[in-house]
Amino acid sequence: MPSTHCDLRRHRRAAVFGAGSGAGFAGAGRPLRVVSGVVLDASPHLLMLNAGGTEIRLAMSGATKVWHGGRGNLAALRPGRPVIARPGKDGPSVERVWVGIERVAGTILACGKNAVEVDMGPHRGRAHVVIPPDVLQRVLVRHPRMEPGYLIDVICVGSPDGPRAVRPGTSQPGYRADDLAAPEVTAPVPGVLHGTATWFGDAGGEAPAGAAYPAVDSEGAAGGCADAPSGCVPFPYLSVGSEVTVHNECGGRAATVPVVECGCTAARFCDRCVDCAASPRGRIVELTPAVFAGLGGDLEAGCFNAAVRVEGPW
Repeated sequence: MPSTHCDLRRHRRAAVFGAGSGAGFAGAGRPLRVVSGVVLDASPHLLMLNAGGTEIRLAMSGATKVWHGGRGNLAALRPGRPVIARPGKDGPSVERVWVGIERVAGTILACGKNAVEVDMGPHRGRAHVVIPPDVLQRVLVRHPRMEPGYLIDVICVGSPDGPRAVRPGTSQPGYRADDLAAPEVTAPVPGVLHGTATWFGDAGGEAPAGAAYPAVDSEGAAGGCADAPSGCVPFPYLSVGSEVTVHNECGGRAATVPVVECGCTAARFCDRCVDCAASPRGRIVELTPAVFAGLGGDLEAGCFNAAVRVEGPW
């Protein structure tokens, strides 16, 4: 039996619509099954993973695309490496495999010759990101203000020395991280939010599947950050354990997922996604990598245009 009020709501919705169906967005497709795990073995026809202590076998084909800091091949699927695998829409074989993918987004604290120190927020700590010379110019095209106080968002690949940047995750907002213009206090809160969905974490992360929401209430035991900015769009306040339905407006898939973390870092980014068109400004949700990929997002692209509806009272 469900043990909490949130569990009860989730149980009832699953009974009516099917778990994670994202019911309510007309024509929305169900999310794809995505598997996160550590490589045990790989061949041209079979990928074996350890997923939380369970051995999983996934069919591979010549059409399977492997990402490991860019275009990869079978050699990237070494035992012990964390991966995220997404089966295709039209068959059982794996369509995409991301090897060791990570993401670092936050405020620049310090810059060196080939590295930056980034404050990712109170829940995620700090990161030392290496930016190789051959990647730096590509990053600077979309992040021209590589100096303390400005925001940065880079897609990385894991290495023994920590995350190594391979490309920008988005374009850098033009303001300092502490200079975000908040919406008017009288601005109405829409029933459905429209903006950008991104992802956070890494392929080997152990965070439960779900979402980081930019406006988790800081009062009581709701789970919010005391110094979180208000964001650049009017949000309804939620608590950790609430549910949101996320619709990929480019790929057409939707899912209902729990809020598992305060997304106070996302609230500082008043940017747009241009996955299929220019989205309204503002990051309205961050998803764990498997949820993002299951909704049809490509992790290396960094974002998709999204609609988010809050489930239940707020």
